Amino acid sequence: MKDAYFNRDEVSNSDLGELKKFFMPRLQVGDIQSAYRFGTLVDALITEPHKVDYFKLTIDGEQYTADEFNQAKEMTKVFHRDEMCKSLLVQSNCQMVMAREMQMEYAGVPFSLKVRCKWDLWMERLKWGGDIKSTAATTQKQFEEAVRYFEYDRQRAWYMDIAGSSRDILIGISKVNFKVFKLAIPRGGDLYLSGKEKYEEWAFKHWCLFNNF
Repeated sequence: MKDAYFNRDEVSNSDLGELKKFFMPRLQVGDIQSAYRFGTLVDALITEPHKVDYFKLTIDGEQYTADEFNQAKEMTKVFHRDEMCKSLLVQSNCQMVMAREMQMEYAGVPFSLKVRCKWDLWMERLKWGGDIKSTAATTQKQFEEAVRYFEYDRQRAWYMDIAGSSRDILIGISKVNFKVFKLAIPRGGDLYLSGKEKYEEWAFKHWCLFNNF
């Protein structure tokens, strides 16, 4: 069953990614769809356990194998054993949707789009949050390389600017050696700035193609 979030008409970071993929295709590393599907399982176990049917091995009707469930449950365990992760989860509204019209500028041209995002973790009291990623990385260095390769910086800057948050955190859980990696992203830092530059370019192209004419 497709999440109703994906039927909304605002522009998402995923929409920007699809637009870039169309105009700038690159060699795909691994099975992206399979990785996304597995990541959905891990996210649900941590942030939306009410959607999990442990007897049928399904999430919202999506069927998984026993091996996938066992791997995801092990990843969930290490997340809950991490004191920072546990604290963030307790304080968070999970799978929080935000949407608004956002003013932007690219190459000196002002424009606006109706935009949306969906936080894995959002702490309303602190006004910041983060995202949980399943990863094949086995070290902090590899995880940070993956963040740039998969352009998670664009995603996090997009989310931060929709929310107006001053900082953000990426949490990676290795599906290989079951380690937890954390990457803080302050507003004004290198990752935020590189991500903002990326999203402004592709948001502008989206506006030109679908909103301006």
